[in-house]
Amino acid sequence: MDWSKHYPTFYEPAPEGSEVGCVASSSNSKGQKVEFADVGCGFGGLLVSLAPLFPETLMLGLEIRTQVTQYVEDKIRALRLNPLSIDPDNPTNLNLAATPIPDGYYYGNVSVLRGNAMKFLPNFFEKGQLSKIFFLFPDPHFKQRKHKARIISPTLLAEYAHALRPGGHLYTITDVPDLHTWMTSHLAAFPLFERLTDEEVDGGIVGDEFAREHGEEEGEKQREREMALMEAVKRRTEEGRKVERNGVGKQWSVWRRLPDPDVE
Repeated sequence: MDWSKHYPTFYEPAPEGSEVGCVASSSNSKGQKVEFADVGCGFGGLLVSLAPLFPETLMLGLEIRTQVTQYVEDKIRALRLNPLSIDPDNPTNLNLAATPIPDGYYYGNVSVLRGNAMKFLPNFFEKGQLSKIFFLFPDPHFKQRKHKARIISPTLLAEYAHALRPGGHLYTITDVPDLHTWMTSHLAAFPLFERLTDEEVDGGIVGDEFAREHGEEEGEKQREREMALMEAVKRRTEEGRKVERNGVGKQWSVWRRLPDPDVE
């Protein structure tokens, strides 16, 4: 995979003749790989909101619709050319003051791919590569015969757990109560995911270990970023704003990826 086409400020172009689809076909001088994945990213509201909050974190949206993917590509390209402009789909942007951004850097860490995550997610990410994966307002597939097409299922959860590193987080949100019950029940039954409490989510999802390793000041900054992230999950997507305009309630959950069990 030539990631230089998606993150030109992070990756060197792939050498001529390198194998198409090879994970390491383009080199990254900083050593980063994609860490945030927004599955079914829609018009990119979450990605554009999070990019300046986590400027050194590469994030990728996966979207199956061709025209929507092209729209997000064009929006990211425009924001890179004029990083201080306002996202037309999200005029009430997050407060960016919490994270100082180098001049000319905005949105170099965000990109989008057209692809079916239900079929091809393992083609994009190595084992334990991701620290966060988002499933925001997925298609509810109301008819029972279509439930097998829902983005959360026991088989797919195994793939998500493979890509998500231990300690990483999986986010869901929907305005469909039945779908929320479906997703949370399947996640709760999967042995490698543990639901975070409301207190953990509201407190910024930063453990004591992070604060000990990076210092309390950095820990507090990370808590602020995580709280802004959760605000973006709830309110910064196009679907989320539409749900609020219609006065419909939203239900969300956050899950921690547990360590792999010891194999004797």
